[in-house]
Amino acid sequence: MKHLSQTQAPTWPFLGWFCVALAGAVAPAMAMLLLANATTPVPLVSVGGPILAVGLMGAGMIAAAAAGRLWVGVLLSVLTGAGLIVLARALGMPMPISPLSVGLAVLIASISFAARGALFARSAAGKGWWIAVFVVAGEAAVVLTASARPGMLPDWLLALLPAQWANLAIQSALTGTGTDAASSALIALGGTALATLLVAWLWPRRWPYVIMFTAWIGLSSLVYHSSGAPIA
Repeated sequence: MKHLSQTQAPTWPFLGWFCVALAGAVAPAMAMLLLANATTPVPLVSVGGPILAVGLMGAGMIAAAAAGRLWVGVLLSVLTGAGLIVLARALGMPMPISPLSVGLAVLIASISFAARGALFARSAAGKGWWIAVFVVAGEAAVVLTASARPGMLPDWLLALLPAQWANLAIQSALTGTGTDAASSALIALGGTALATLLVAWLWPRRWPYVIMFTAWIGLSSLVYHSSGAPIA
């Protein structure tokens, strides 16, 4: 049985590198630049959560799936998060209310996203990073839509998405609001990471998927019921 840090996968296809860069750093950075330089600038602190969540997910999940190594996804995701925060600060975003909470949210989200990428690499072999790309694109579309048009999407749908959990945790750390939902989101990210790593570790056994999906539904319910206000 191979260790999770060295799952069988192709050696970094060029397109995989391109997707990591685009989803993890380039697209979120361009979004920050556009918002900061718009005719009516949008305060980056108000949209930092969704932008960072998408960047972490893109870098961590696709990198781990393409490289077949969990630590690669975690490292690139953390570095992407740090780079985007530095860029946001350079564009005028104020110091986060809780820098330590931001760092904790970035780390836990990075591990959670990379764990999913590692599972894709193990279960789909050379095609795992393609699955990661589609998952990132789908979750990013939902999270960014919810951020741009609050109330458009139902809360139960948003509560199912790990990208939205990361958004809740990071946005709370940036602004100091929604701490109950943020705590539940961190628990959900950590819990799904453990369940996902269990599935990847025991692959090709299929029964651990029952544990993973049960944990996902239960933790989604925790996030949903932890907030009395809309979670978008």
